Formats: sequence, C-alpha cells, structure tokens
Amino acid sequence: MTDRRTPTWADDSELYDEYGYGQQQGQQQYGHGGQDQQRYQQQESLRQYAQQAAQAPPRVQPAHPPQQEQAYQPGYFTETGSWRFDVHGRTTSYPDQQTYDTYAPFDPYASYTAVEPEPVAAPVAPEPEKPGYTLPPVQESAWAVDTRRSKLLGRGVLLCILLVQAGLSLRLSGTAFQDEALYIASGHYELANLLHGTKLPVDFASYFSGHPKLYPVLAGAVDSRFGLTGVRLVSLFFMLGTTALLYSFTRRLFNLRAALGAAALFSVLQSTMVLGNLATYDAAAVFLLALSAWVVVRTDRMSAVAVLLAAPPAALAFGVKYASGLYLPTLVILAVITAHRHRGIRSLGRGVVLGAGTLALLGIGYFLSGPLGGISSTTTDRAKGTDTAATMLAHSAEWGGLVFLAALGGSIAYALRARMGEMPWIGGETSGRWRRVMLGLVLTGTALLAPAYQIHLQTEISLYKHVGFGLFFAAPMAGLGMARLVGPHFRHPQLGILLYVLTLVFGMVQAQRAFSFPDSTQMTAYLRTVVDKKGTYLAEEQEVPGYYLRDKTDWTQWQNTYFMDYRGKDGKQYTGPDAFRQAVRDGKFDAIVMHGGVSPATFDAVKEGLKGNAHYRLAAVLPFTTSSGENAYRIWVKR
Repeated sequence: MTDRRTPTWADDSELYDEYGYGQQQGQQQYGHGGQDQQRYQQQESLRQYAQQAAQAPPRVQPAHPPQQEQAYQPGYFTETGSWRFDVHGRTTSYPDQQTYDTYAPFDPYASYTAVEPEPVAAPVAPEPEKPGYTLPPVQESAWAVDTRRSKLLGRGVLLCILLVQAGLSLRLSGTAFQDEALYIASGHYELANLLHGTKLPVDFASYFSGHPKLYPVLAGAVDSRFGLTGVRLVSLFFMLGTTALLYSFTRRLFNLRAALGAAALFSVLQSTMVLGNLATYDAAAVFLLALSAWVVVRTDRMSAVAVLLAAPPAALAFGVKYASGLYLPTLVILAVITAHRHRGIRSLGRGVVLGAGTLALLGIGYFLSGPLGGISSTTTDRAKGTDTAATMLAHSAEWGGLVFLAALGGSIAYALRARMGEMPWIGGETSGRWRRVMLGLVLTGTALLAPAYQIHLQTEISLYKHVGFGLFFAAPMAGLGMARLVGPHFRHPQLGILLYVLTLVFGMVQAQRAFSFPDSTQMTAYLRTVVDKKGTYLAEEQEVPGYYLRDKTDWTQWQNTYFMDYRGKDGKQYTGPDAFRQAVRDGKFDAIVMHGGVSPATFDAVKEGLKGNAHYRLAAVLPFTTSSGENAYRIWVKR
C-alpha cells in the first residue's frame, strides 16, 4: 500500500502547472477526448471549491481533534513528506491512517503524519478491600493488667493450678512417716502438758528442729479429731496458701503472666508435692515465709513502719522450723530492693526496721520459751555426716534444676532488658539496672542456700524438703523466665508448655520416690497383741509404733536404734552397736522390731546378739515394698 499523503484530486499539478498557468492552458493540453473532458470537469470543480474556501471565514477543526497544527507555505511538502494545504494559516492533521482515509476525500486541507503510539501503562492492581473492622491497639504483654477481666482470668487460672497441686499431693499415700509420727505424738504430750500439766516424757525441745509447742501442738490437736489424714490436709492448706501468696506478690513485682508461671512451676516441684501431704512443720514454715515476703512486697510504697507487719510471720517461721532462719536475710534485702525505686537511699531504713523487729520478736520468744537445745543440735552445730558434695549437688539439681535454670535465665534477661511485657502498668518508666540485677541475684541466689549449708554439714538429711524453701524465693524469677520464653502475645507457647511439663513429670516421679515409706499397718497390728504398759521395746523407727500404740504404751518404753548406753549383766559399760548386742544377749527387750533399712550397723549387731539366744523367738516376718526395693519387718518376741 502506497504512502499517500494527499488525495489525487488535490495534487497541486492539477491546480497549477509548472509555470503558474491556469485552467485554460491545462484544458488545451488534455485535448478533446471523453476522458480529457471528464478530467477537465474534475479540475474545474476543484478550482471552484478552492476559491470558495479562500473567500470563506476560517473553518472549524473537524470533530476529531488534530494532533498538531502548524503554519506552512501553500503548496509545500513537509519534512515527513505529507502535503500541507494552508488556508488562512490553518491546516488539518489527522492522527491515524483510518481517520485520514475517511475524511480526506472531503477535506482539501487533510494531511497525515505518523505519530508514535503512547506507551500503554501497566495494569494497576485493584486495591484490597478494607475490612469491616480494625483491631484496637494492644499492650506488648497481650494481657491488660489492671482490668477486672484480667484479674478474673488470672484467678481462674490460679484456681486450676491449685487444683492440680492438690491432686498431685493427695495422690501420695501411706502410713505415718517417722518424722510425722514423732511430731504428732509429741504434740499430744505437749498438749496434755499445756492443758493438764502432765509431765513430758522427754524434753522434746532438746532435739527438735522446731519449737515443740508450735506446730506439734497444732498437729496433736488436729490428730485428736481428724487423725493423720486431717493433719496432712493442714499441710496441704499451708502449701496451697504458699502458692497463692507466691502468685500475688510475683504479680506485684512483675505482671500476671510471670505470676502464673511462678505459681505453675512451684506447684509441680517435688518438694511442693511432698510437703503438701506430709505432716511435718516444713509446710507451715514455708507458708509463714511466704506470708512475710508477701507483706514485704505489698508494703513497698508505704512508710517504713508498715514493713513491721512482716516481722511476726518471719519470726514465727523461725520458731516453727529453725532452718527458716537461713532465709530471713533474704526478706530483709528484699524489703530494701522493692522500696528502692520509690524511696532511693531511704529504703535502707526499711530493711533496718524489718531486721530489728524480727530480732526483737525472736529475743522475746527465746526469753519466754527458755533453753532450746534443738537449735544447736539440729541446726547450728549439727553433727557432720559423710555425704559428699557431688552427691548433694547432683540431687539438688535433680530436684530443682529446671526451675533454677529458668530463674537464672529470667534474672539475666531482666537485667539486660527491663521491658518485654513485664510491668506494663508503669508505662514508660522502668526500674534501674542496679535494682534489676540485685533483685535477680537475691531471689535466684537464695535457691543455693540450703544445698550450700548442707554441703557444709556433709549430710543430705531432709535436703529434699529444704530445697523447696529456696526454690520458693527463686520462683518469681523462674516465672519471669518462663514469660520471656513464651514471648509477647504468646509467640512461643510451646516453650512454656515444655518447661512446665518437664517440671511436672520430674516432680511426680521424684515425689513418688521420696514419699515411699514402709507400710507399717501389719506391723502395728501385730505389735498391738504383744505390747503393754510394762515392757521395754526396741524398734527401728520407734516413733511409728510409739505414735500408733500410744494408747497401750508410753513414749519412754520404746528404744530407738541410733544410740544407746548400756551396763550389761556382766557389769561392763557398753555403747553404740556393742550396747545393742549385749542388751539383746541379756534379754533386755520384750520385743524387737527391725528391718535394717535405717540403722544397718545396729541391725547387724542385733542379729549377732540373737544367734543362739534362747530368750527370743522370731514371731513374724511382714514384707513391704518401697522405692528402694522389697524388705520386711522382722519381729522377735521374748519367750
């Protein structure tokens, strides 16, 4: 297809010749043929149209807007090769070939210039539809702390934690443990002494690790009405109260999530489960320490005198169990740290007030109670054992290592960064790094006090219980560490669940092993048929038959297997295992009950004394099973 710029009939050679002659000369040139005649008529029509256009006013541009308008000299070709027919300085340019072909036959001013097409814009993606609602801004912790809803939610979760704790403690069962029998039986004698002036069979204060007129009296009173189960339930209430107080003051120190984490981890520890169903004064002592710590934290913004409210439970905790004194310095330091953010250097006075008040109450109590030989014999000057430090460290790590590591991680994270959901009610204010470091150091470090002290004494006796005292103070930092593991908005809940489940599983297994005592049901039932108020009886763990058979025997009729001085019938003085051997040979005891699991040396000495001995006969062998394996009570009765 040819690139036509102007129509054939608008060619300038048909209007003007090379020399500018008009139509007459062109008419002569074409001749008189029919074809020439037709051509002449077309040229004449075009000439008349051009004359009319020249005399007419400037014409309006066509409906299709021209792309460009430029002035050209008539009869000239443009640079692009298109013809521009100019009338009154106006030309018509069409933007595309199709439009030009349509209008060119009727427009003598038509021209066509190729125009490059404009680039096509990329399709624009449709805007996403806006949601019908928007979420309100939330706190970094994902839980509002000061709302009624959050408080109800926290208390509901705490209730579930307490129910789990109660179930874990109540699943432990068995007859009275040696310490339980000792404290409850002594409580009956102490209660009779207080109410009726009855003389005590022995001076319990000389070897008890707590004042005999505190917890033992309570245990004896409850046992008189509800039995051993009732006394164990008292311990359970003490431990449940401890967990609730831990939740409350941890929430005050940090936030709701840390409080729930602390309560959850503490509730499934081996020591918590065992003490919750053990009729000893450990549960009462932990509760009193928790109450004192709660008062210390809750009065952090009050005057220094208000902290004196924490002194009575702290002093009473020491009276209930002397080993609680190991944790009194922690309470004093905690009183300073919690108030430092509000009072600065004046917070030191708060610690002085608490320490002085506690010492004053202890001094008054000691003055009123008289000599307490049990403090030195069971606590300060306790006889050293033979257990190694490595063994005690391994067992301490087994019983509380996970919670301690969580507390250590929480302390480090809290020292490095104050805010990640903790303390959201403070707004932009955070406590100083010094205070954060000291708080983590004191609370977490307290968990090491019991293992360190018993390593010093080289004895592991009751360590499985004492570990729980320190872990109570470390639990707030462990809850904080658990909250950091989970992250804001519960980003990693599986980590918190893993920590809780591992602590739960280990605690259940360890508690079952620690609460595994010899079943004394058959043993006491048989002894009931052979004992009376006149005989003398040798028994391994003599506290158990002394408790169960106190209606038929007196406390002084039972001889333990730990130590004995004896003058034989031969006139010689014996002590230790030799005393037991010679006493058996002489037929001193009316009945002998042993299984060899508590005093192996004494058991061997007794068996030597029984060889060929005509004074005794083996009356009963009563098997039992513990976590250590199978064993049996052996009962020898005097002929």
